[in-house]
Amino acid sequence: MRKRGSLLRTVGRAAVISGTATAVSGRVARRQHRNFAAEQAAQAGGHTATAAGPEGAGENDLVASLERLAALHTAGELSDGEFRSAKARVLAH
Repeated sequence: MRKRGSLLRTVGRAAVISGTATAVSGRVARRQHRNFAAEQAAQAGGHTATAAGPEGAGENDLVASLERLAALHTAGELSDGEFRSAKARVLAH
């Protein structure tokens, strides 16, 4: 009986470790996807601003890009660091 209990504990631990690893890898994948989407939005905003032509059109695109990033940050899709980094890229263009 003692060996059976030990085996069940080992199997239980393995299941918990596996579940934790799956949850962490899923979170990492979602965060990478959000980062990629934020970078794409920032790059699209920067490129649109330079190709816009008339003065002031670039400002509207810049504001729209910053508003999109702020919305992602407010929704919890971007961490504080990710938001600051993406905002710096948008402002640098």
